[in-house]
Amino acid sequence: MTETITGVSSMPKEAKKVRSSSSRASAAEKAAIAQLVKAARDRGEDITGPEGLLKSITATVLEAALEEEITDHLGHAKHQAPEGGAANIRNGTRPKTVLTDAAGQVTIEVPRDRAGTFEPVIVKKRQRRLNDVDAVAISLFAKG
Repeated sequence: MTETITGVSSMPKEAKKVRSSSSRASAAEKAAIAQLVKAARDRGEDITGPEGLLKSITATVLEAALEEEITDHLGHAKHQAPEGGAANIRNGTRPKTVLTDAAGQVTIEVPRDRAGTFEPVIVKKRQRRLNDVDAVAISLFAKG
């Protein structure tokens, strides 16, 4: 026995909503990027190159993502005491130079913890080359 169901879409309603809202985010991202590029050109800065806008955006986004990762790992925000007293806390940063496709060499500050248990995800330990991070960096920076 074969039944035909009418009025049923292959895509759930939640997925349709996500797809339509992401197209709006894309327009917002494009507007934010256009504003950044215009401001950089007004200041006489290069978009690419050794000290260009793309390099600074990439470094900023990577460092912000690493800060969020260590906050999730430790369970408390920066400059706040952990619950229950002395637990694993932040222990400064270490510089790291990574190679990206479009921005070239980017130096970032990778946070550390006292116990040495923090394992970054976005820029793993001993990882030197980042692939496709430039596109991710621009979209995350545009979202704020």
